Amino acid sequence: MKKIATTLSLLSFALLGLASTQAMAQQSPWEIRARVVNISPANGSDPVGGAGAADRLTVSSKTIPEVDFTYFFAPNWSAELILTYPQKHDVMLDGVKIGTFKHLPPTLTAQYHFAPEAQISPYLGAGVNYTRISDVSLLNGAADLDQHSYGLALQAGVDFKLDKNWSLNFDVKKVQIRSDVTIGGVKASAVKVDPWLVGVGVGYRF
Repeated sequence: MKKIATTLSLLSFALLGLASTQAMAQQSPWEIRARVVNISPANGSDPVGGAGAADRLTVSSKTIPEVDFTYFFAPNWSAELILTYPQKHDVMLDGVKIGTFKHLPPTLTAQYHFAPEAQISPYLGAGVNYTRISDVSLLNGAADLDQHSYGLALQAGVDFKLDKNWSLNFDVKKVQIRSDVTIGGVKASAVKVDPWLVGVGVGYRF
């Protein structure tokens, strides 16, 4: 009886040790990525003041740094928060610069990863974007932009695993960013920035 108890005790300790080892071997649900992203606005706007079709506002393209934090709440499902710092863009009217503005566009998406454990792991995402527009300087202060924009965000990307923790990432997003242009408190145009964001970077799974 004593031998049986001893054997069971040893077996229990072995199973506990195995379970602990497996738990430690499991990846953390957290991943962080750093990307270089090119912002390419759609540049659709209403004619300014109802003028001719050529009298339209456009927003400059830009390449920016981006950091995102991803949390896996299931093997195939995750949530991603995309962050950067306020970005400055030029605004043109018929190709002539008329001013600048800054925008801060945090975006939250839910993602589905088709093969999270594979060497090549594609994913799709969808979510929401909130953009805070600030430091508007248009037509020497004569024109202004709405400070807030809310819209949808769509995403597709792929991770190429380099080792257990590191991966190379390629990501494409389409984000709704829109704002009304006012002159003297009267709406003069509606700007549809709606940029494509194409990024490449590295990720680290803790």
